[in-house]
Amino acid sequence: MNGDPYLILVLGAVLASVAMFVLWLLQLRLKDASSVDVAWAFGVGALAVLYSVWGDGYGPRRLLAGALGATWAFRLGFYLLRDRVLKAQEEDGRYRMLRAQWGERAQVNFFMFYQVQALFVMAFALPFFVVSMNAHPALTGWDVLGVAVWVVAIGGEWTADRQLSGFRQNPENRGKVCRIGLWRYSRHPNYFFEWLHWWAYVPMGLFAPYGWMTILGPAFMLYLLFFMTGIPYTEKRALESRGEAYRRYQRETSVFVPWFSREVKHEGGH
Repeated sequence: MNGDPYLILVLGAVLASVAMFVLWLLQLRLKDASSVDVAWAFGVGALAVLYSVWGDGYGPRRLLAGALGATWAFRLGFYLLRDRVLKAQEEDGRYRMLRAQWGERAQVNFFMFYQVQALFVMAFALPFFVVSMNAHPALTGWDVLGVAVWVVAIGGEWTADRQLSGFRQNPENRGKVCRIGLWRYSRHPNYFFEWLHWWAYVPMGLFAPYGWMTILGPAFMLYLLFFMTGIPYTEKRALESRGEAYRRYQRETSVFVPWFSREVKHEGGH
């Protein structure tokens, strides 16, 4: 089912905005904005499917991209729903901090915040839109490369999430720093593989009009992780709760790209 590409983009924008407005109303009642991250993941996945169905590109490629996007959104969305909403005893610390800073203007600012999230949904769905317009009449080695990157990225992110979840479930690890598995080689392996995932759609959109726009996915994600609510906030909270143990972890372990540990010797040994 093909349609006007500009009309499809407008429809996606309207759907994202309305969905975030409904969630803002829910937050208004519950005084809890934790679900916005879940909505972001599912929103991008929903638009990936929408674009794959309505795009003008080669059918097998756009349906493949839609399936990859929906699978990514399903895995990440349900992980966030379980970890940050259903298991949580209170609102995510990031949003409690914002609520305290904003004071009486909290609800007005949260309304704007939710609409900004709708813009992020649109921005991160752009790679799927571009791939859906790729009319090259056959799947190529570039598409295979994209799928291979996707498999590595999703497998790595799933592994990192599972390792961290298992570590946290052990009461003996309370207050300790997770250094098992991938966490031995990166302080944020889940973030790294999430960023890597967005490179999967770059080769798949190579022959599409405005194919260069697929690079916006990994570029936006890198910016969010390093300069907004990703790594800076996570490390600030870790330093507050784990102190010197986390400072040592910072000295010894790569912040993002998995790499070998830098052993730092201290008097008295380990």
